[in-house]
Amino acid sequence: MSGLLTIFRNVIESELGNGTLELPVVADLGFSWRPDKQHFFPRGSERSVYPDWMATSDAVPLGAGRAELMRELTGIRGAVARAAALDEEERADLRRRVESLAGPYEEYFTRWFEEHGVDWVCAVNMTLSDAVPVTLGLHRAAARRWPPGVPGGVLFWDHDLFGTCAIFEDGARVYPPSPNEFTPVPGTHPCHRWAVISPALAEEVKGYPTRLEATTLPNVLPTPAPEGPGDRHASFLAQRGLAPDRPLLLVPVRVFQVKGVEIAVAMFAEMKRICAERGTPAPCLLVFGSLDEDPPYAKEVVSVVQELNVQDDVVFLDGVPLSSHRDAAGHWRLDEIDLLALCRASGGAVLFTPNTSDVESVGLGPALAAIAEVPCAVTQYACFEDIYGTRSSCVRMSGGAEIPAAAGRLLDLMAKNRQGDPEVRQALRRDREQVLRAFDPDPWRKLLREMADEVDGPGPARHSRNGV
Repeated sequence: MSGLLTIFRNVIESELGNGTLELPVVADLGFSWRPDKQHFFPRGSERSVYPDWMATSDAVPLGAGRAELMRELTGIRGAVARAAALDEEERADLRRRVESLAGPYEEYFTRWFEEHGVDWVCAVNMTLSDAVPVTLGLHRAAARRWPPGVPGGVLFWDHDLFGTCAIFEDGARVYPPSPNEFTPVPGTHPCHRWAVISPALAEEVKGYPTRLEATTLPNVLPTPAPEGPGDRHASFLAQRGLAPDRPLLLVPVRVFQVKGVEIAVAMFAEMKRICAERGTPAPCLLVFGSLDEDPPYAKEVVSVVQELNVQDDVVFLDGVPLSSHRDAAGHWRLDEIDLLALCRASGGAVLFTPNTSDVESVGLGPALAAIAEVPCAVTQYACFEDIYGTRSSCVRMSGGAEIPAAAGRLLDLMAKNRQGDPEVRQALRRDREQVLRAFDPDPWRKLLREMADEVDGPGPARHSRNGV
């Protein structure tokens, strides 16, 4: 699952039983409008299993076939990104194409809100221009449902924004560097609220063409699993032929072009070589993401695995679920909380190795390592010190020539952690305390209470509170 969705899970599950939510939370995960996720159209992976508190949609608001729709959405996204270079005729054509899709999505959202009695909709990363017709349709549907004076509305919750998400495909920027005339931004209607996940994103928002200010809401981390693995953890290892005494290395990212999985594989191969020299058990590498999400990049990663001859020790988990469960074949699929528990019990570590410095807005890998109190290796990326400070015990590297030395340092930290070295244990505890302070869940709790109070308080007729 995307990190965005796992964080949303953490937010919701931290609030269960507090009286701010009515369940189920209805969710459209966007697979009908994300052109880069066409292999998951329209509901996600066939193996996806969602928590009991979530009811997902598989609606496709347009009659067009998948291939046709994905081509059009990709074309619109590319044109929006290069809007500054379009002439007037091209701009008029782009407006027509956007409108032809915005209408059906406006009607879909309008029906969806009414059917489920939605008071608040959480629009995750919809300020970015992945599908501006859908965002425009959402703005219009929200304005119809929550006119001035009617409580409720849209919380735009952005983890990435234009300037700080410099993703390129085939040499072209996927998103424009800043909003343009084709990109709806929050603040066009009184029913909008806006939240971003870091001070840097809040600073970027100040330059956007809107009067609406964005609140900074830190990401909410998962609650670590109880100490010691249980039966499902043992079954998971046995079903994958993993010896319980092997340290587990987690790569908690999707197999997507900017995530640098190939760097993690190269780091792992070097660690395996060093372990052979030292005569110590070699670790095993568990990659969270699915090879189906970005097939061209996945092919590159698999090629690196084969070239380095580590295919027997690398496991692609095909997407880590939101909740641990047995699949149809009876095999355990563990969520990130259970995987962190296994990593901790095995004396393992986390590898977080983006290959692009200016895409991550937080980078959760070091945070997940910190809450599990295991070491972490990290490539250099722009916002690391803003989020984690300078005292983090992470092994930091730029990749390439620095990998061998970094691999040795990480193995040393892992060994000392397993041996109970006081200095290393203290550093890992310090990181955990710092991360828990930085990712404080209280701002989210406060916001959800405010939103619940708004729709529960005196005022005009209200909808039934049954979703976020």
